[in-house]
Amino acid sequence: MQFTTNYHTHTARCGHARGSDREMVQAAVDAGIRILGMADHCPYPGVSGPAAGVRMTLEQTQGYFDSFAALRDAFAGQVELHIGFEAEYFPGLFEGMLDFLADYPCEYLILGQHFDSGDGGWYYGRPTDDEAVLARYVEQVIRGIESRRFAYVAHPDLCRFVGDEAVERKHYLALCQAAREYNLPLEVNLLGYRDRRGYPRESFFRLAQEVGNTLILGVDAHAPEQFADPAVMDDCCRWAAQFGLPMAATIPMEKRNLS
Repeated sequence: MQFTTNYHTHTARCGHARGSDREMVQAAVDAGIRILGMADHCPYPGVSGPAAGVRMTLEQTQGYFDSFAALRDAFAGQVELHIGFEAEYFPGLFEGMLDFLADYPCEYLILGQHFDSGDGGWYYGRPTDDEAVLARYVEQVIRGIESRRFAYVAHPDLCRFVGDEAVERKHYLALCQAAREYNLPLEVNLLGYRDRRGYPRESFFRLAQEVGNTLILGVDAHAPEQFADPAVMDDCCRWAAQFGLPMAATIPMEKRNLS
């Protein structure tokens, strides 16, 4: 098993990634990626506050599609290039986001829940022993899964719960069961693995093993050179293989009822 497919790639438009669009695609090709999905952080109409600064703006959206449509042609025969977004599920805002995207040729969405509200609020990657935080994270992810708008769940174990193991099991088991019911893969995230961010968590993927989920590998690239460390990529693949779960090679390419 190796990284030959990656649907989780960001661009400098999100404000915390770097490198040109062409550099990102070239780095992926050089690393042996043959199916590449761009999934920058999706803009949300009407959202302000700190979290707005970690997503591309509404005004950048057309340029995003134009740039990668051109690169799809430029790299034809070298890589199969797809254009989507990493998005969050925020009640009251989600439908407005879908309405906005309906005017663009968005091929897929991946569900990456970072915050508990559109304008920022709690960042789920911060350590917490508060069950209410974990419960809120899992509820948002499950509601996103149930929306049927997403192709898979990115870093599903991002919520860094450091409290009672029985509490963690109860809530994360519900997330794994929902993903299995709706047949959505759960991502093993290379960025978290490489940077030791607290995810991917073995305890979480033992639950996925118990439930029988499907996994998917995601580079979560924020810079071109993050494709260029084969030793880490291979080590992450070996880590994922220990659970003996099926690994999704591709995801359906469609607008997933965005309009």
